[in-house]
Amino acid sequence: WRSSATCKPWQSGRFLPCLWERCQPPSRKGINTTAGQGQQVGAQEKQVLEDLEMPLARRETENLFQEQPETGNQYLEDALLRSYLKTHLPPKVLEEVNRDLERFGNRLLTKIRPLGWECELNPPVFRQYDAWGQRVDQIVTCSAWRKMKEIAAEEGLIAEAYERRYSNWSRLHQAVKLYLFSSCSGGFNCPLAMTDGAAKVIESLGIPGSLKNAFDHLTSRDPKKFWTSGQWMTERRGGSDVANGTETVARKQPDGTYRLYGFKWFTSAADSDVTLTLARVADAEGHVKEGSSGLSLFFLKVRDEEGKLNSIQVQRLKDKLGTRQMATAELWLDGAKAELISAEGRGVASISNMLNITRIHNVIGAVASMRRMISLSREYACRRVAFGKLLKDHPLHMQTIARMEVQTRGAFLLLMEIVRLLGLAETNMASEQDQLLLRLLIPVAKLYTGKQASAVVVEAMESFGGQGYMEDTGLPVILRDALVLSIWEGTTNILSLDVLRSLTKSQGEVMAVFVSTVQKKLERASSTAKLEPAVKRMRDAVSSLTRFMRAAGSKGALTMELAARDFSYSLARIYTGTLLIEHAARPDASSTDIAAARRWCHQELCPAATELENSSYEAEEALQDSALVYEGSPARGSRL
Repeated sequence: WRSSATCKPWQSGRFLPCLWERCQPPSRKGINTTAGQGQQVGAQEKQVLEDLEMPLARRETENLFQEQPETGNQYLEDALLRSYLKTHLPPKVLEEVNRDLERFGNRLLTKIRPLGWECELNPPVFRQYDAWGQRVDQIVTCSAWRKMKEIAAEEGLIAEAYERRYSNWSRLHQAVKLYLFSSCSGGFNCPLAMTDGAAKVIESLGIPGSLKNAFDHLTSRDPKKFWTSGQWMTERRGGSDVANGTETVARKQPDGTYRLYGFKWFTSAADSDVTLTLARVADAEGHVKEGSSGLSLFFLKVRDEEGKLNSIQVQRLKDKLGTRQMATAELWLDGAKAELISAEGRGVASISNMLNITRIHNVIGAVASMRRMISLSREYACRRVAFGKLLKDHPLHMQTIARMEVQTRGAFLLLMEIVRLLGLAETNMASEQDQLLLRLLIPVAKLYTGKQASAVVVEAMESFGGQGYMEDTGLPVILRDALVLSIWEGTTNILSLDVLRSLTKSQGEVMAVFVSTVQKKLERASSTAKLEPAVKRMRDAVSSLTRFMRAAGSKGALTMELAARDFSYSLARIYTGTLLIEHAARPDASSTDIAAARRWCHQELCPAATELENSSYEAEEALQDSALVYEGSPARGSRL
């Protein structure tokens, strides 16, 4: 509700009282009239009361309408994406990819986005029993969800990466299509992530004969043949600690197959055709080996040839904050037939390829959500009038969106760098240094962009005012779905520790590669005069990082564990800033490319060094952390 009066900023403390007085119906007690005025005032009072009772839409003086922001072809409107492809792709590849992406952008706008909204409005439903009391455990999905699966096949959203039509650039082409698809997909980007991961695992195993049919289905462009895959790892103990949390047991059968028994507590895309899962192989006495060395990797079909569940019972669907378009379930495996596809006890190592792919998909989703919100925000700013002028003409509003844009540009370039390196690795063109860098950057990018997405999407919601909080605008969906990105496939802290493992496993070599790569990129950009301040700040940050590594290395394991999060942030900010500088040093770089690079470098680039100087990683500080958290809590006296 609002008055027909023009809304003005607060002046002299009079705005609210005057508006309130104008909004109140006059009471009979409060109207003082003379005999000659009584009839006239009575008529006025009656008219006022009738006006207040009139439906809002019928009042001629009311005009509370706002124009909906509308975006066009996502590919054509993404200047950074197009400039990146122009810079990196060979001319012939660029010509074909450009044509494909423009066509795909039109399909997203006219066909796919409406289907995505339909998926949101019609989430999956669990039907446990039929009308006659027979247990059916049926997960019912909407027609739009099923259509998304067909579109994914037709567009080659998985196939593109494995056909390798463009050699090492095929993976990048696929990633760009997924980036454009993600925010329109109605949550179908999630099963695609696991499908891609499963295909990658099978390929890494050499596509054994028993899995050739599955690989062909997972990478098919034929909607009638295309399969999606799940990834069933989380069990009742939950979390990323699969080594100690996996209780599922695999019992070998006379025909060489296995039967799986256990409870899978969180299975995303539970309507998928096949899945990969971890279990412990029982010996002849029924004993299993504990720890990660006791885990093996299995492949299983969710349903048999008759369409019946493969000795699987669906307990319930998860009631999630976001990604509600996708069925996530609790499943009981009661003798599910499966095939052992890893060496016994090598399940964690074998599934690592899947985790790398799904983490890259996580980055794709993060960057896509940021880009979508900024696209809507900037479009809305061209339509919404506040205090006498369009939002785009308010400098503070533009500054806020510009800051989000810098974050999004950096995240996009980090994503492109990772898929570029992955493309090289998949075509045997990657050097040992490239592979080390890829191993480091995947967890760094996943953890950092997940945090960026949450911050940017929340900030962008403010640019719509109250409309950003309204469900039917579709904006809250983007927020809810973005919040999972810092949790799924490893939380920020879990991935920060994974970054430290990559250092340990390479005996520090990966850091030498990281620093060397950054320095080479900065050297090539140093001749661009407008980038000199950014290059200097970045070189200073690299020096700080090097000093931190020397100092922390002499202090013991606790220091690095406490610093793991800040250290990972430092790697992300330094490498991303370097990529922004590199992109801005191109001969045809725009002024906005340069501005983005310079602005990125204005933030704290190496927080790990700063916090080390502040003694934040000392043992005494760790004790104080616990004291701060548990002061006044009954848990303080218990064993933590």
